[in-house]
Amino acid sequence: MNRIIKVVIALGGNALEDKGMPATAESQLKVIKETCEYLAEISCAGYEIAIVHGNGPQIGRLILASETAKNVTPPLPFDVCGAMTQGYIGYHIQQGLKYALAKKKRMLPVVTVITQVVVNKGDPAFKKPTKPIGLFYTEREAKKLEQEKGYIMKEDAGRGWRRVVPSPLPEKIVEVNTIKRLWNSTIVIACGGGGVPIIEKKDGSVEGIAAVIDKDLAAEKLAEDIDADILMILTEVERVSINFKKPNQQELSFITVAEAEKYTEEGHFAPGSMLPKIIASTKFVENHTERKAIITSPYKSMDALNGLAGTIIKYK
Repeated sequence: MNRIIKVVIALGGNALEDKGMPATAESQLKVIKETCEYLAEISCAGYEIAIVHGNGPQIGRLILASETAKNVTPPLPFDVCGAMTQGYIGYHIQQGLKYALAKKKRMLPVVTVITQVVVNKGDPAFKKPTKPIGLFYTEREAKKLEQEKGYIMKEDAGRGWRRVVPSPLPEKIVEVNTIKRLWNSTIVIACGGGGVPIIEKKDGSVEGIAAVIDKDLAAEKLAEDIDADILMILTEVERVSINFKKPNQQELSFITVAEAEKYTEEGHFAPGSMLPKIIASTKFVENHTERKAIITSPYKSMDALNGLAGTIIKYK
């Protein structure tokens, strides 16, 4: 590698949890340690990386636990739960990545920045919640939760029913200058769960708001702000597909922005899963011929950086 290449890596749910394992902190740490082996490999190859992670299952469980214990201790606000998930998921990534790097004799600091992200209170997303969080339920269980708790429940890409909350667009990363200062010496874990969504007030103060910013869009915003070369989104599948789970399913190795937009208009990408990844990728590379976005699985991440796996999205 002739020059340093900056990569912002967005970790999906499968990089944090295994559906076949119990949803415990111990299980999460085990999965994260496996994911961190791939992240360490990327770092050791000479790439400079920052890490963004999701928090959908975690924040859903934390809110559920807080609400269940309301007769014992006051429930925590939504934004506080988001900040807490940033802390404990980041802590696990710090543990896993430091260990993986140390095994490779690469002694780099790894730090989590509790990140606030400004959103617009007038964002249409607040009137139309779409972001899935928490556990999967049957349709019957979902209807019961709607009646008992007032949740908005939607079917999620054929995987079951989940609670959905507003998902406003990220407008500004508050701690971006801190991340820039740390960049050359430290692997930063930032914008966890998409960042804690906040509203800026006229008096200069800010306040948290009940929402979850999509982590792929937050990763794209971070990648833009630090002028990254690559946005890499790690998910369950090796490549993006059209006609997903149909007899004529087709995996995509390389697509342009125009092709991605065409496939999106044709409805190939599910809103709760692949669509935000495609939107984030196309936004990052649009009008930038030198940038690229990659969507692949953690275990194919290094191959994808070498052009041997994954779906690569470029401007043209």
